Parts: sequence; C-alpha cells; structure tokens
Amino acid sequence: MPPAADDRAPDGRDPDAPDAVPSDDPTAVAPAPSSPTRPVMADADFPGNDPETWSLFVQYHRTRDRSLRNGLIERHMALAEGLARPYARRGEPFDDLRQVAMLGLLKAVDRFDPEREIPFASFAIPTIRGELRRHFRDRGWTIKVPRRLQELHLELDAIAAKVSQEQGRPPTVHEIATAAGVSDEAVLEAMEVSDLYRPRSLDAPARSEAGGSVADGLGRDDHGLSDAEARVALRSMLQELSERDRRIVYLRYFEEMTQSEIAERVGISQMHVSRLLTRSLEILANTLEP
Repeated sequence: MPPAADDRAPDGRDPDAPDAVPSDDPTAVAPAPSSPTRPVMADADFPGNDPETWSLFVQYHRTRDRSLRNGLIERHMALAEGLARPYARRGEPFDDLRQVAMLGLLKAVDRFDPEREIPFASFAIPTIRGELRRHFRDRGWTIKVPRRLQELHLELDAIAAKVSQEQGRPPTVHEIATAAGVSDEAVLEAMEVSDLYRPRSLDAPARSEAGGSVADGLGRDDHGLSDAEARVALRSMLQELSERDRRIVYLRYFEEMTQSEIAERVGISQMHVSRLLTRSLEILANTLEP
C-alpha cells in the first residue's frame, strides 16, 4: 500500500524505504518496480484517494474482480449523487438522474487506470457529468434541437450564477456570452430552447401582463374567413334578382326578420312576400347549377 503524503520525506521519498545504492557500486542492483503509487495530495480534496481505496483500485485494475468493482462503486455513490442533484431542477425525477449518474460511475471505475497516478475524482467527475448530459441530450428533449444549443442550455444556469456572484447583480446576456465564450445570439437561442425540453401546459399561467393561461393566447378558427368566400359568391348571384327581391332576401336571411315584418316594411302582403322568397330561392338555386 502506498504511504500517505504526510509520511513522506521532504524530497518525496518514503522514510522507511532502504537508501538507494550508490551508482558507483558495481554490485548495485536496481530496486524492483513497485505498484502504482498514490498521487501526493490531500485526501479530503479528492474523494476515494485514501490508501485503502487506492489499493482496491490497483487490485481491481489487475484482477477485474466484480466484487472489488462493486465495493468501489459503493464507496463513491455519494459523489455520483452529488453530481446528479443539480440536474434535478430541470424537471427530471431525481431517481432517474441518480441511475444515470451510477451508470457513469460504473464506467469511470471500469476505465480508471491507477498507473496514470491521477486522482479518481478528477477522472470520474467528467465521466459522470458526460453521462448525465447525454441523458438529457438523447432522451430528455421533446423536440430535438442542435447539440450545441442543448449543451449550452445545460451550462447557462451555472455560468449565470457564477457571473452574478462576481458582479453582485443579475448578469446581462452579453456578460453570460462573454463568460461562456459564445455570441449573444447563441445565448438567446439557448434560452429560447428551454421551452422545447418540456412543453408548458395549456393551463399554465401566461407570461404576459394580460394574465390568463397559455391557451388564451392560442389562435382559433376564424369562421369569418369561410363566410367571406360565401359572401363573394352570393353577391354575384344576387345580381340575378330584382332590387326589390334582393331587399326581401336580405331582410329575411341577413336581418332575420319574419315575413310579416318584411311585408310591413316593403308595403305588400305577407302572402306576396312568401311567393317572392320562393321564386328568389329558385333563381339562386338555378344559378348554382353548372
């Protein structure tokens, strides 16, 4: 097991290790290569780099024993859950995100090579975050958007929070774009695609001063458009009638007056009005025939 950082000599050597044999000694024998050493760093800063865990990584790298892998995963479950938790604010159930993070942790344990002498956390964190981002990119969006906008959308909250903390106020679009290294237009696009991830309910409050719900702002069928076509056709057909007949038809079917009221308005009998309407409808019907 590699010694802890605090037990090493100032020059980095193990104080308990035998002194190196002088190079001018013809009988000197080079020491046998040792197993991968643990990087010299504070254990608290890099979860999973305590001597016992490092030894498990070395053994698993050599044997690929499943029980060792399971033990390493259990030791780092808190790391995976901590990385998954911030993504829960995007509408995904935390249990689902936890499973995705655990999959990323499993991949990180499988791929980690202790011979590279890097902290496991520095390798696992990008792996787990990449798995979470792939989950949102491939399965989370209701409407597919370009990958660059998906990734930028996922980073906007963290970038905006950092800039806000530095400035002491809510950041502007230009400040977010500068911090992200993209254009202002790209930030605006990434903000707009947020509604494509989870469509809002029609009953949700509208984002306007007028209030109401989202459904209140949706377009509706305008029956006046279809009526306009009928009115144009009817206007040409009515030219086949006399002026008095046109007036009687207008009063009956547009003003919705009764035959008695029309008779009183025009100055003829109700029976005469009835005959004129019947004749006018026959003329109009014949006009429709090809």
